[in-house]
Amino acid sequence: MKLEGLRVVDLSLFLPGPLMTQFMADHGAEVIKVESIHEGEPNREIGAKRDGVSVYFANTHRGKQSLALNLKDPAGVEVLMRLAARSDVMVEAFRPGVAERLGIGYAQVAKRAPRIVYASIAAFGQSGPYRDIAAHDLATEAMTGVLSLNRGGDGKPAIPALANADMLASMMTLSGVLMALYRRKETGKGDYLDMAMADCLLACLPNNMGVAMTERRQPDLKEERALGGNALYGIYETKERDFVVLAGQELKFAKNLLEPLGRPDLVALCALPPGRGQDPVREFLQQTFRTRTKAEWVAWFKGRDVAFAPMRTLPESLDDPHFKARGMVLKDARGWDHLGVPIRFADEPARPSFDPPAHGQHTCAILRSLGYADGEIAQLKAKGVVADASL
Repeated sequence: MKLEGLRVVDLSLFLPGPLMTQFMADHGAEVIKVESIHEGEPNREIGAKRDGVSVYFANTHRGKQSLALNLKDPAGVEVLMRLAARSDVMVEAFRPGVAERLGIGYAQVAKRAPRIVYASIAAFGQSGPYRDIAAHDLATEAMTGVLSLNRGGDGKPAIPALANADMLASMMTLSGVLMALYRRKETGKGDYLDMAMADCLLACLPNNMGVAMTERRQPDLKEERALGGNALYGIYETKERDFVVLAGQELKFAKNLLEPLGRPDLVALCALPPGRGQDPVREFLQQTFRTRTKAEWVAWFKGRDVAFAPMRTLPESLDDPHFKARGMVLKDARGWDHLGVPIRFADEPARPSFDPPAHGQHTCAILRSLGYADGEIAQLKAKGVVADASL
């Protein structure tokens, strides 16, 4: 696999860092999750569980090892430093300044591990006026203006279903780490990544920044092509109060839809700029979609070249034959569902291991690999520096 031979030390929590390092584990990296000796990873206890294992944890920590370590003890810091010296990547998501206070910031780690690629993921980054604000995904979506664009039919902002800042930070950090590893092949030196979730959100708004940049004006969602202003890019209610979407604004799609529905006169309106000029098209489609059920519309659209899709529930997506065929819904020997690996290589594809680690499951093995004798390990455990599920 592509990342075989790499060792990754993951000190992050919740979603951005853990998902990023899981993708690395899926592609062959050895990922060691460093957890506190007491609570461990919070998402072990979040949401629905199967045999005591949360689905959230299973979908962010499969194939990893768990080292339960007290980083507030100098002996625990020494364990981490020895591990860093034998590793390629370190990822942390403490609030800014915490890693340095613990003695495990980049400058401190790099003295022992000059080849380390070290990534810090924070809500607003390691610098700037918002550096010390406590925040998770929703706060960064609010502060960057993303939430102001995510409004329902009542005009009020709604909590996005996707943790956009978390996910974008995860993927951009993965990209940055891989860039740094590629460069290290030439220089022999590691590097430091200061990744801000808010920065990642802003960087992904090029298609919605038009009038904000040219006029310092908030976009009118009813006039924006991707936010509700285009009649052929929207959500429509069906007869049984379910929903379907149109998701293609090209005129060929307008013609392929409106002509069979008996309204070729409306095609020209679809060429107008997004906004109220397309209201007659929108009103016609609203009325028309309410005349049939979602299933009837799915049958009607079959074979027609129109960007159309029914709205699915999460259980429906898990049972969808397309996602199963693509390997995005996998089952293990226990019959548990797992999310698949979206990074697909023709050569050396991912081979995910579906077993998430118990808290501290690999502590003893990792310490032995770092040169600690069994007596030393017992002393560390007695002092509360480490915990091991097998001890």
